[in-house]
Amino acid sequence: MVQVLFGLWFATLVVGFAIDLDQRLLPDELTLPIIPLALLLDVTGRNPLVGGEVLPAVLVAVIVPTVLFVASIPFGAGAFGKGDVKLLVGVGLMSGFLRSFTGLLAGLFAAGIVLAILLATRRIGRRTFVPFGPFLIFGALWGIFVRV
Repeated sequence: MVQVLFGLWFATLVVGFAIDLDQRLLPDELTLPIIPLALLLDVTGRNPLVGGEVLPAVLVAVIVPTVLFVASIPFGAGAFGKGDVKLLVGVGLMSGFLRSFTGLLAGLFAAGIVLAILLATRRIGRRTFVPFGPFLIFGALWGIFVRV
């Protein structure tokens, strides 16, 4: 049963990646159901990625999105969207502290490389809107599949 839930979560991440690239939003229908499901798996000890370390997973699921959202406020509305926040809460609860943190770093690194290339080749300008969700999803998948 847990394997089916993880399969659905991965499918949800892939769909969210495509939707955010195309429509520049992460729908609540994709991000919100993950939060209670992940919390239930964590509390019952059925989440193999978190194991018995529920408190660190909850902390990363609350602190990381809050810090990123607050840090983005000076850059204007939409710099870091609420869909990104909800996605990171679900990812934190689903993948635990270390995988979430590793994934976030991988996503930030990938975003920096891609944006630098796009800016250098003049495919985008400094004011061009680029959705951050796909980079967060890439990072989440990286954190789960790549062992550090």
